[in-house]
Amino acid sequence: MINIVLFGPPGAGKGTQSENIISQYGLKHISTGDLFRKHLGEGTALGVKARSFMDNGKLVPDEVVIGMVEDFLNENSDAKGFIFDGFPRTVAQAEALDELLEKHNTEIGCMIMLDVPQDELKKRLLERGKTSGRVDDQNEEKINVRIQEYLNKTLPVAAFYENQNKTCKINGVGTIDSIFADIAASIESHMV
Repeated sequence: MINIVLFGPPGAGKGTQSENIISQYGLKHISTGDLFRKHLGEGTALGVKARSFMDNGKLVPDEVVIGMVEDFLNENSDAKGFIFDGFPRTVAQAEALDELLEKHNTEIGCMIMLDVPQDELKKRLLERGKTSGRVDDQNEEKINVRIQEYLNKTLPVAAFYENQNKTCKINGVGTIDSIFADIAASIESHMV
C-alpha cells in the first residue's frame, strides 16, 4: 500500500498530476473539500458537528476533519493506497494523520511537493482564470494572498515530512508527461 500527500501552491498542477497518479497506481483520492461536501450533504454526525462550527464562522477542528478522513479510510479498506490532496495543511494535522494511519497499519510513503516559481504560478492562474470562471484566479492581488497563505501555513508540513525523509521535491515546470515521470520515479523509490 502506498499513501501519498500531494502538495504545491495554487497553480502548481496538483489537479492534473493527481489524476495521473490515481490512474497509474490505482489510489483512492482524498480531498477534504469532497469529504466536507459529502458529510454536510448526507447530514452525518460529523457533518452536523462541522456545520455547527462553520455556521458560527469558525474553522472546523482537526479532530472532526480527521474523523472524516478515518471514515473514508474505513469505507475504502480494500484500497491499494490513498492520495491526500489539500490535507494535511498544518503540522498538527500531519501528526494526527500519522497516528490515524498507524492505527490502520500503514503510513505516508512520500510527500510529492510540486515546486513552481511564483511568476509562473501567477501566469498560470491568470490564464486559468480566463476560462475557469474562478474569481480568485482572475485577480493578481488575490493570487498573491493565496500563494502567501500557502507559504506561511503549508510549508511547515513539508519540513515535518522532510524530517521523516519523505519529502520529494519535484520541478513543476515542464511538460505534463515529464513532470509525471519525475513524480512516478519518486513514488517508486518510496514504495514499501
